[in-house]
Amino acid sequence: MSSTMHQPAAGNLDLRPGRPPILWTNPGPDPVGWAAHFRNDVRQIVARHGSVMIRGLGVRDHAQTAAVFGRLAAVGLLAEREPFAPRTALGNGLYSSTQWPATQQMCLHNELSYLPDPPAFMFFACLTPPASGGATPVGDASAVLQALPQPLVARLDHEGWLLVRNYNDEIGASWAEAFGTSDRGAVEHYCRSQGIEFTWNGDGLSTRQRRRAVVRHPVDGRPCWFNQVAFLNEWTLDPDIREYLVESYGPDGLPFTTRFGNGEPIGEDVVNLINNAYAAHTVSEPWQAGDVMVVDNIRTAHGREPYQGDREVVVGMADAIRLG
Repeated sequence: MSSTMHQPAAGNLDLRPGRPPILWTNPGPDPVGWAAHFRNDVRQIVARHGSVMIRGLGVRDHAQTAAVFGRLAAVGLLAEREPFAPRTALGNGLYSSTQWPATQQMCLHNELSYLPDPPAFMFFACLTPPASGGATPVGDASAVLQALPQPLVARLDHEGWLLVRNYNDEIGASWAEAFGTSDRGAVEHYCRSQGIEFTWNGDGLSTRQRRRAVVRHPVDGRPCWFNQVAFLNEWTLDPDIREYLVESYGPDGLPFTTRFGNGEPIGEDVVNLINNAYAAHTVSEPWQAGDVMVVDNIRTAHGREPYQGDREVVVGMADAIRLG
């Protein structure tokens, strides 16, 4: 065994640089039983390293994958709330990957960081690997925080960040899809309970919510860059798509964008700066069929590389946590 391999109870842990930790295992015909038995081992690895890819687990279908995710979670899988783009619910807390063009990079981000109580853990499983590309890269949110210019960090730490959304039935998730109901009264009640400002525009809905950009990890207290400031900003969109959306809906009617906490626009230079910091602290590993990845959603951002061919990577979210 090389010096980069360690032997936890659950299998061999590969810690070679440039890739996420990979736990090699051979559960035989019972990956669900393996997940139940080695849940604490897996979570201890994630607590040390921020993520782990479990290779050799061999999940094969939606039901089995949802069961594995459920065994690895502390209190069961979560229903998604306020998605920015549609997913397909696959049952038992399992979802498809976000619908995002295969040719475009999905920049690193912390899932649902615009919720007051986001998921503490993300689970991914590969049922069909793409012909090429399509990895789910991960990045250390503490390292990204340290790499960013202090004045920018200080401003966003003080002001927070603002997510501005304009729901319609043409681009992204509709408000009924995002809030899980077509009852306007229920949407208004939810928004008030979550600190979301809202305005109805005919059949459409506009919302604004201010959230923290820097949080302390609830377990070890480390400061983490925890947001979707760059990912959900208009300047991350493909230039042709952004131009079309601005022409169609106007600069204030984009389906989503982000601003500084005081409402000022976040420029393309800032978005590029943030994405470059992510890129400098990103590791990735190509998917193989049956792989499972567990990610600490607070200290580790994730994304998706462009790909070719069919790709089915399914997702689960677990252990909602109220960030102070």
